Amino acid sequence: MTRKFTPWRVLRETIFYLLLSAVGVFMALPFVWSLLTSLKDDSEIFSTHWLPTHLTLAHYAEVFQVIPYGSYILNSFVMAGLGVITNLFLGSLAGYAYARLRMKHKNFFFRSQVASMMIPSIITMIPTYLILRSFPLVGGNNILGQGGYGFLNTIWAVVLPWAVGSYAVFMMRQFFMTLPEELAEAARLDGCSEFRIFWNIYLPLCKPALATLAIFTFQAGWNSFLWPMIVLNDPKLKTVQMGLQVFSSNHSTNYGPMMAASIIAMLPMILIFVFAQRYFTQGVAFEGGK
Repeated sequence: MTRKFTPWRVLRETIFYLLLSAVGVFMALPFVWSLLTSLKDDSEIFSTHWLPTHLTLAHYAEVFQVIPYGSYILNSFVMAGLGVITNLFLGSLAGYAYARLRMKHKNFFFRSQVASMMIPSIITMIPTYLILRSFPLVGGNNILGQGGYGFLNTIWAVVLPWAVGSYAVFMMRQFFMTLPEELAEAARLDGCSEFRIFWNIYLPLCKPALATLAIFTFQAGWNSFLWPMIVLNDPKLKTVQMGLQVFSSNHSTNYGPMMAASIIAMLPMILIFVFAQRYFTQGVAFEGGK
C-alpha cells in the first residue's frame, strides 16, 4: 500500500520534522557550549561569542594535573561495571523466577517490589548507611556489628545497596513474559535443570533487554554523586563526579577545567550508546509496546 503525499500531508510532516529538529538543537546546546568553553582561553570564556578565537587543550591537561582524574575514571568504571554485572545477572534471575516459575504469592511479592520503586532513595539513605556501617564481621566489626566501619569507605558500599534494583527485576520479568513458555517445557522434558533453561535458552534471547538495562544501570552508576560522597572518604576511591567538585568552591568556579572534565565524563556514555544503539532501540521499543 503506497502513501499518498498530498500538499497538506507534506506541509504537516515538514512542520513536524522542523519542530523535532528545533527541539534537538535546543537539547544539544548545553553540550555544545560545554565543549566550546573547554577549548577556549580563560580570557574568552565569558565573552559574548560562542566560537573560540584560539583553540586550546590546556584545560584538558590541567584536569589531569590538578587531580588524579585517570584514577577517578577507573574507580567509576569499576563501580558502575560491578553494578551492571550484578543487576544483569541477579535481575535476570529474579525476573525469570517471577515470569516462569510456579510459586505461592509470587504476584504479591512482585507487586510489593515494584511498589518499592515509588519510595524516593533519599528516604532510605540513612537506614542503608547504618546497615553498611554495622554489617557483622566486616571492616573491623565484631559479630554484633560493632567496633569498625563495616563496608564504609570501600567500593562495596557503593555497589551492594543497588546490586539488584527493582527496575531491573521488573524489566527482565516483563521481557521473559513475552518469550514462549513452550521452550522451557521442551527443555524440561529433555532433562534440563531450571538454571540451564534460564542460562542457555532464555537469557540469549534477551539481548535487547539486557543491553537497555546495562546502559541505564551504567548511566546511573557513572553519574552517581551524593551516595559515593557520603560513604567514600578515601581520596583514592573518589569517582569522576566527585572529581568535578574540585573545580568549584563557594566563592569561584574554574569553568575551563570543569567543562573539560565534564566532556571527558560524558564520553563513556556517548560511546556506549553508539555501540549499543541497535539493542538499546529495540529494548526501548519493547518497553514502549508494553
